Amino acid sequence: MATIHVDVVSAEESIFSGEAKFVALPGEAGELGILPQHTPLITRIKPGAVRIERADNGQEEFVFVAGGILEVQPHCVTVLADTAIRGHDLDEAKASEAKKLAEEAMKSAKSDIDFARAQSEFAMMAAQLAAIQKLRKTR
Repeated sequence: MATIHVDVVSAEESIFSGEAKFVALPGEAGELGILPQHTPLITRIKPGAVRIERADNGQEEFVFVAGGILEVQPHCVTVLADTAIRGHDLDEAKASEAKKLAEEAMKSAKSDIDFARAQSEFAMMAAQLAAIQKLRKTR
């Protein structure tokens, strides 16, 4: 069985390192699916869920990433995430509250910069909630 080594790292820590059969994640131009022997690729990734089908037990690992860079080589996938949170550590209540606060901040923004910051936070929390929904469907 062919496998591909996957590393998911954030600025703070290594989130996942291991062999996988398949990896799916939100690329800049849409959802990417990566199998062993994939053509080399470097692209930006959008906020969303990284789904890793482990080679050792066939189970899926989920990691939420808030954006970053993806490098794919035939035998290795590296996800360099701005922020990464393991699927089991995601908190739906906190994400919902942060999304609501970002929405309020967009309504009361006094400048374009304040609006852009709030809009970015809103988009990240919406992506995190979508990742939580994906994780819930697989359980």
